[in-house]
Amino acid sequence: MRYLLVLLAGLILALMAPTGAVAAPPHVATYAAEVPAADLLPGAEGYGPLREDLPVLPLQVAGQTAGYAFVTSDFVGTTGYSGKPIHVMVGVDLDGRVTGVKLVKHSEPIVLVGIPDAKIKALAASYVGVDLRREAAENGSAHELQIISGATVTIMVIDDSIVRSGIKVARALGLGGLTPEAADVRSTEIDPEAAAPSDWLGLTGDGTLRRLSLDVGQINAAFEEKGDPRATARPHPGEPGATFIDMHAALVSVPGIARSLLGEREVAGLSGWLAPGDHALLLAGRGEYSYKGSGYVRGGIFDRIVLVQGDVSIRFRDRMHRRLGAIAASGAPEMTEMDLFRIPADTGFDPTEPFRIQLLVQRSVGPIDKVFTTFDLGYQLPPRYLRPIAAPVAAAPEPAEEAAQAALWQRIWQDNHLEIAALVTMLGVLTAAFFFQSFLTASARLTFWFRIAFLSTTLVFLGWVSNAQLSVVNLMALVASLRDGFSWQAFLLDPLTFILWFSIAAALLFWGRGAYCGWLCPFGALQELTNRLAKLARIPQVTLPWGLHERLWAVKYILFLGLFGVSLISVDQAEHLAEVEPFKTAIILKFDRAWPFVLYALVLLGIGLFVERFYCRYLCPLGAALAIPARIRMFDWLKRYRECGNPCQTCARDCMVQAIHPTGEINPNECLNCLNCQVHYQSKTTCPVVIKKLKRRETVSAGTAAVRDALEQAIQNHPNVKGRTHV
Repeated sequence: MRYLLVLLAGLILALMAPTGAVAAPPHVATYAAEVPAADLLPGAEGYGPLREDLPVLPLQVAGQTAGYAFVTSDFVGTTGYSGKPIHVMVGVDLDGRVTGVKLVKHSEPIVLVGIPDAKIKALAASYVGVDLRREAAENGSAHELQIISGATVTIMVIDDSIVRSGIKVARALGLGGLTPEAADVRSTEIDPEAAAPSDWLGLTGDGTLRRLSLDVGQINAAFEEKGDPRATARPHPGEPGATFIDMHAALVSVPGIARSLLGEREVAGLSGWLAPGDHALLLAGRGEYSYKGSGYVRGGIFDRIVLVQGDVSIRFRDRMHRRLGAIAASGAPEMTEMDLFRIPADTGFDPTEPFRIQLLVQRSVGPIDKVFTTFDLGYQLPPRYLRPIAAPVAAAPEPAEEAAQAALWQRIWQDNHLEIAALVTMLGVLTAAFFFQSFLTASARLTFWFRIAFLSTTLVFLGWVSNAQLSVVNLMALVASLRDGFSWQAFLLDPLTFILWFSIAAALLFWGRGAYCGWLCPFGALQELTNRLAKLARIPQVTLPWGLHERLWAVKYILFLGLFGVSLISVDQAEHLAEVEPFKTAIILKFDRAWPFVLYALVLLGIGLFVERFYCRYLCPLGAALAIPARIRMFDWLKRYRECGNPCQTCARDCMVQAIHPTGEINPNECLNCLNCQVHYQSKTTCPVVIKKLKRRETVSAGTAAVRDALEQAIQNHPNVKGRTHV
C-alpha cells in the first residue's frame, strides 16, 4: 500500500510539473483535411502549402493560386455563447471577395440543440460575395447583418469574426488592392491627474459623456429601410418623437471621469474590481428599450451590445458586469439602467483610440421570428484626459511591476477595510465560541440563537453582500498556480477570500472541516436556515438508513477527485464541470441566472427541506476536499461519554448530518461542528448519563439528609438531653 501511495504521489507531481510549451499548429492546417477546397472556392482542386508568414492555405485552380483559405479563430477572438471559440473556415479570392464559408467546430448549445443545421448553413452561405474592400472602407458595416432568432450571440460572433478576420487576411496579402495598416505607435497615454467637469452638462458638453438617442420614428424608419415587409407591418407603437432609447457612455477607468461620475466610494470599489491593465465602461440609459435585455440572465452574456475598436470586438459576460446605484455628477437625469462593464487587459483594447458601442435592436415579426438592426454610439476620449508618453527610462521592469502589483493589492485591502474588519470579527467570535464551547453549550437556547444569528450573518454578509463564497475552483486555481509558477499577488487581490482560506488552513489543525462547512459557508447556511423554516412548517424530515447514508458519503469524494483530475489537464474544463456547485447561482448571482442553473439550485434546496444539509452531506466537492485533511487536527474538542453509542443514541439521532456512528464515534470527515452534541452532553433533560448522575446525587443527598434527621431525632430523645434545647 505504501508503494502504491508513493507511485500515486509521483504521478500527480509529474502531472503538475511544468512542461515545455509546444506550439499548436494553426487551426486552418487541422480543418483543411475536413473541408474540400472546392467548398471554399468553386473549381478549386486542392490546397497549396501553408504559408510561413501567415496561417493561410492557398486555394489552387489549374496549378495556380486563385485564392486563400483561413480559419477565423487563427486571426481574431471568436468566443461565443458557450465561452469557447467558434471556428469558421473561410475562402477568399484574389479580389478580396468571400467565396465560401464553412462552420467547422463550435460548442454553442443553442446550435447543437434547437436550431436546425440548415439555418446555420444558409446563414454561412449568405456571406459568399461579401466584398472585403468595402468592409474595410466602412469599418465592417457594409454588409447586411442577418440574425437567427434564438441564436443572437452565436450569429453575431460568426458575422463579426468572418468580416474582421477577412479584412486582416486581405490586408496582409494585398487582396483587392488592400494594403497593410501602418504599425500603430502610441504617442499618448491616460493622464491620471486630469480633472473632469463635476456636472452632467459639462461632461456631455466636452465629450466626456457620449450619447445615442433614438426616438420611435427613427426606429420605425430604420426597419422600413431593411425592406422586410413583416417588420414594416409591425411598427413600434407610440408617438414618433417618443424616446425609444437614450443611452450614454463614458470610460470610467480614467480617474478624473470616475471621480465625477461615480463618486469616491464607488471609485474605491472600482479599483478593487479592475485588475492591472483592465478598463471600465459606464453605460446608462432610459426609454422603452433596454441595452441589456434579459439574455445575460439566461446565458451570462449581453447580446444587445458589443464594443468594437478596429480589429478588437468585445462582448460582455455577467462576470464582467456590475450594477451602479447612482450617478454622482450634479444635474444628472434619472436613468432606468446604470451599469459598469469591465474591459479585460488581454482584449487588446486601447483607451486612447476611438471605439464604438454597437447596439442591437430587435423587432418581433412572428411567434418566434425577429428582425434586427444596429446603431453605433461612437466614443473617443477628449484630449484633456491624455498626455504625451514620456521617453522610456532604462530601469529594471520586474521590480517596478512587482511594486505596482503590491501597491494594487494593498490599496484593495485598504478600500475593503470595513468588510475585512467584519470578517475578522466573525472569525474571532467563532474562535471564542469553539474555545469556550462548554460555557456556550450549557444553554440550549443560547446555542440555538447564537447559531441562527451567525448563519444569518454568513448568508447575508459573507454571501449575498460580499460574495465571499469559497469554491472548489479556488483549490483548482491554487494547484494550477503551483504547477505554473506560484505568486501571492493573484490571491491577495481578493482579501475576504484570502482571509477565509488562511483561516480554514488554521482551523483544519484545530477542528477539521466543520469550522468552515458548518459556520462560514453561505450556501450551507442557506440550506440550514431553509430547513429550519421547513421544520417550523412541520414538513416531515427524512432520515436515511445508516447503510445507504454511509455509502452516499463517497459521492462527493468521487466528484472532487474527478474535478481535480480534469483540472490537471484543463482548468477551464474543470471550471465548467464545477457547476455541480450551486454556489455561483444561489450566492454570487442571487438566482439571477439562466433557468437550468436556477432550477438545479432550487432542486437541491428543495431536497434539503426534507433531508437536512443534503448537498453538504453527499455532493459538495469542496467539503470533500476539506474533509481529506480533517484527520490531521491536533485536538479533539468534542467531549463524549463511554456510554455514547452503547447504549445511548441521543446525539446520533439528533445529529443534523448523521456524522455520529451508531457505535458512538464522531466522523471528523463529516462533522460540521454544530455543537448540538455538546448541548446534549451537558443537558439535564436529554442526556441519560447526566440524568443518571443527577439522580445519584439526589439519592446520596436524600440519604444524607435522612441520616442527619435520624441523628437529630435520636439526640432529642436521649434522656440526658431530653427537655434541653438542642442547638
